[in-house]
Amino acid sequence: MTDMIPVPPRATTALIVAAIGLAGAVALAAFAVLAAADPSPATAAPEGARHDAARTAETGAPAAPAAAAAPDASTEPGPADGTLPDGSTVDTELPGITGLRPELLAALRAASADASAEGVALGVTSGWRSTAYQERLLQDAIGQYGSAEEAARWVAEPSASAHVSGDAVDIGPAEAAAWLSERGASYGLCQIYANEAWHFELRPGAETSGCPGMYADASQDPGMR
Repeated sequence: MTDMIPVPPRATTALIVAAIGLAGAVALAAFAVLAAADPSPATAAPEGARHDAARTAETGAPAAPAAAAAPDASTEPGPADGTLPDGSTVDTELPGITGLRPELLAALRAASADASAEGVALGVTSGWRSTAYQERLLQDAIGQYGSAEEAARWVAEPSASAHVSGDAVDIGPAEAAAWLSERGASYGLCQIYANEAWHFELRPGAETSGCPGMYADASQDPGMR
């Protein structure tokens, strides 16, 4: 039997401690590599949360929530299309008035001055209209009356509309429309449709021959077809 060389107790203890330390370091390094490569779903932050955290760190303020999709642009007509506010007159400086044909506007202003002298204010509820505005009115009328045929009694196609061409004006209130219906011929201003007491157009020659007979409604007017 070979004699063994005795190892001092202190050297044995040092070797054991060194081995344990080396094993622990290897285990910790392996755990760190695994954690970096495959984080636990329970602790990993979602992608958006990580971006928000980064934004908060940079700016000091929480990230704003994602914006909702913008709604479709409004198609409501405005003054540039010929809409007029309540109380508009022949002197209102908006396209709905200034877009009328000059000869029609001149006749309206002459009538308005005389009506005012009699205590009647001629208001204008609608004058010139853009094609888009007229189309909007037509579609609204189709929805209201239930068919294109019935709507045509009240609203013309844009391509045929006297409002779009600047040749027609709607007068209000009812007192003013009645005044112009009785006296309009002397200014060349005539009611055209029996069902629209407010609608007037210029008819040259009406000053001497009177206004022509009215159509029952716009659908009976050959110019609307």
